[in-house]
Amino acid sequence: MTATPETDMSDLAIASRAMLKPISEIAATAGIPEDALEAYGRYKAKVDPALLTARGVKPGKVVLVSGISPTPAGEGKSTMVVGLGDALAATGTKTIIALREPSLGPIFGMKGGATGGGYSQVLPMDEINMHFTGDFHAITSANNLLMALIDNHLHQGNALGIDPRRITFKRVLDMNDRALRNIVIGLGGPTEGVPRETGFEITVASEVMAVFCLANGLEDLRARLGRMTIGYTYGKAPVTVDDLGAAGAMAMLLKDAIKPNLVQTMAGTPAFIHGGPFANIAHGCNSAIATNTARSLADVVVTEAGFGADLGAEKFMDIKARYAGCNPDAVVLVATIRALKMHGGVARDGLKEENLEAVRLGMANLARHASNIKKFGIQPVIGLNKFTTDTDGELAVVTDWAAANGIECAVADVWGQGGAGAEELATAVLRAIEAPSNFAPLYELDQPVEDKILTVVREIYGGDGVEYSAGAKRMLEQIHANGWDNLPVCMAKTQYSFSDDPTLLGAPEGFTLQVRDLIPKTGAGFIVAITGAIMTMPGLPKIPAAMHMDVDENGNAVGLS
Repeated sequence: MTATPETDMSDLAIASRAMLKPISEIAATAGIPEDALEAYGRYKAKVDPALLTARGVKPGKVVLVSGISPTPAGEGKSTMVVGLGDALAATGTKTIIALREPSLGPIFGMKGGATGGGYSQVLPMDEINMHFTGDFHAITSANNLLMALIDNHLHQGNALGIDPRRITFKRVLDMNDRALRNIVIGLGGPTEGVPRETGFEITVASEVMAVFCLANGLEDLRARLGRMTIGYTYGKAPVTVDDLGAAGAMAMLLKDAIKPNLVQTMAGTPAFIHGGPFANIAHGCNSAIATNTARSLADVVVTEAGFGADLGAEKFMDIKARYAGCNPDAVVLVATIRALKMHGGVARDGLKEENLEAVRLGMANLARHASNIKKFGIQPVIGLNKFTTDTDGELAVVTDWAAANGIECAVADVWGQGGAGAEELATAVLRAIEAPSNFAPLYELDQPVEDKILTVVREIYGGDGVEYSAGAKRMLEQIHANGWDNLPVCMAKTQYSFSDDPTLLGAPEGFTLQVRDLIPKTGAGFIVAITGAIMTMPGLPKIPAAMHMDVDENGNAVGLS
């Protein structure tokens, strides 16, 4: 689909004009038999991987789309995923897209929707952004069932000897609500439960979400839920979900949600959208079961990892690829001239003016991300997401730098032209996935946790060292004592900077990363390092996006972007 003169149309307006195909037709395109399809209306369905017939060929290639450090100017990774997927499909390559499900927190907060933009969207846009097939509700319910069982266990005599002060799990809500970060429950007398301090996290930060997205099937999901550490006894021994006896009921709540969701792009390319952990506080990738289901059906799977390559892409390669066996065959780094200018020191209100020097200064951020991808044994491809305000001179700064450094770079107008705007990028990606690669994770699992964190800080962030709080140091001792050293690390860090200070843009060096807490996620299979001021329950901005949303007289969404 090519751009229309109505370039000021909103994403929602463009999506509302699209002609969708019945989901059964999309399934047939993907090679999914009818008996494996569970329709949710005309345009959405769940797919049962157990009912798929293997193609008899090796799994499809994985193209990971990541980006530079995000800015308020926007980078458009999801839009690039969709446009690139459509462009690859147009070459005759059997292609499936695999994305995360949007969270209501950012939809109603600052970011808006997360289904791409312009003529590179997955549809139905409004339904995917709100409720979809109910997966997040199931994950929220499973998490909160666990919390109800924990507090009931305390109330009924606490046979496991759980220390109420050392319960590490919290209730969750798929909404930004800072007022729930720290609360006290159990007030009102002996019949109302055991009083204790606790709080809420956003659903996408829950370990249940991480387990959901790393499990390879229902049996593995049940086992991972059971291994989750929920807290510690008065003697500091870990207590798991299996100790409490809650894993079976939680798995029952998730048994249908674990099946991947099938939708389509505006061009009719099949897309799996499933799971949605944040990349700044979790591992930031769609579900392993969706990615590998797509690989069993397609020649190429285009997927995304959240935020910049220092967060989502690093975790894809050090966590998801280890557990799911979906090593990336190519990595696309998305950048925009607008974002590069912000990294070069330009304020948001000055981005429309040509500024070659700011682009050159901002290139330091892109250059470090590109260098980091090479450390995993992969040569990156740069996808330069074009805006109408970009000048030829500004675009040339990036393309000339890439040529001088031997990196493929393609300018893509995926918002305005859909797949037709990414033909050059698709050609570059097809070359990249056939080129020799020596993919390997950044660190070995048998390294101590401190060494893994230091490796990420030095090799990916550009920092000099790590400083641990007193509480983090105590948790390190418990990690060693409990034999959890062999788990990968999941850094919870601001997305705006390589450092833990969101104001340090570009490519800062020589800083010391502050680790204030370590949280073993023994079901998901990683250690979360909480750095700087990162929060697991975000807050709303001064003017939330929700304030501009409504429905018309026919019940259609208004103001969703």
